Amino acid sequence: MLTRQLGKNGPTVSALGLGCMGMSGVYGPADRQESIATIHAALDAGITLLDTGDFYGMGHNELLLREALAGRRREDVFIAVKFGALRSPDGSFIGFDGRPEAVKTSLAYTLQRLGTDYIDLYQPARIDPAVPIEDTVGAIAEMVQAGYVRYIGLSEAGTQSLRRAHAVHPLTWLQIEYSLVDRNIEDTILPTVRELGIAITAYGVLSRGLLSGHWSQASSENGQDYRSHLPRFSGKNLQRNLSLVEALRSVAQEQNVTVAQAAIAWVLSRGSDIVPLIGARRRDRLQEALGALELQLTHDELARIEAAVPAGAVAGDRYAAEQMAMLDSEKS
Repeated sequence: MLTRQLGKNGPTVSALGLGCMGMSGVYGPADRQESIATIHAALDAGITLLDTGDFYGMGHNELLLREALAGRRREDVFIAVKFGALRSPDGSFIGFDGRPEAVKTSLAYTLQRLGTDYIDLYQPARIDPAVPIEDTVGAIAEMVQAGYVRYIGLSEAGTQSLRRAHAVHPLTWLQIEYSLVDRNIEDTILPTVRELGIAITAYGVLSRGLLSGHWSQASSENGQDYRSHLPRFSGKNLQRNLSLVEALRSVAQEQNVTVAQAAIAWVLSRGSDIVPLIGARRRDRLQEALGALELQLTHDELARIEAAVPAGAVAGDRYAAEQMAMLDSEKS
C-alpha cells in the first residue's frame, strides 16, 4: 500500500482512505455483513485510514466499525471522526452544535460506541456560525492534552476559519469535497492549506457515485437514496452530467481503466498531500478503487481526463440550497 503524510508534521497513512458513511443507510439500505467484509478487505489491502461520523446512522456507523475492528490491533488503524451535526429521530438534520460542551459530550459518546480510549483525528463536520471556531478547536485541543484525541482537523472550512483555527492548535488536515467536477478549492483553499502545512482528505472523489461509471437514470428513481434529491442527480442536470461521464468513459477505455479508476487517479495526481476517501460499501467496488493506485498516468493522459470533464462543466450544486448555505468553504 502506498502511503502519504498528513500535513507537515502529521502521521503517515494509506494513500487511500475508506469513507464509511454509505454503510449506514445514507444511500439506501446497506448489507451489514457485506459492510464488515468490506472494512476487513480494506484493512487486509493495507488501508489504515477509516473515516466516520457520530451522526452517520445516529451512531450506527461507529458501532459497525467497533464490530468490524474487533480482534484487530487498535494501533494499526487511524480512525477519524466527525461530530456536531444534529439529527432528529426521523433522521432529518436539524442543525449543528460546535460549543465546547458539545465537543466533549460528543467525544465521550463516540469513545464509548467505538470501544476505544482515543480518537486519532477529531473534527467538526461543519463550522458552527454561532460559535467562534477558536472555541470549538480549543475544546478539541483540551481533549488532545487529556489524551482522548491525537490530531485535529476541519471539514468544509474556508480560508479565514482555517487560519483562525490553526492559530489555536495546528491542524492536521482539511476534509473537503474535491473531484474532477468539484475543483473550487484550487483557487484559494488549496494554496492556503499548503502554506500552513495542512493535508487534504478529499471526499466525494466520485461525486457521490456520479463519476463511478455505474450510475444511471434509473438509479435516481430510488427514493431511499438521498442522492435522488440532490440537484446533480435530478432532471436535465443528471442528463447533462451523465454525458460527461460517458465522455470520461471513452477516455478511460482508451487507457484500459474504469471510469472510477480514472477519476480517483486524477485526484491522487493532484499532490502527495491529498488523500482521497473512497466510499465503497461493497468489496467489488473497493477492489475497483484500489486499482487506481496502480495507475501511472502521463501528463497527456491526465490532460485528456480533464478535457473530458472540464472544470465547471457539471450541472447543479453538490447539495441542496439549505445545505450549501452551511458550507463555510463556499464563503471564502
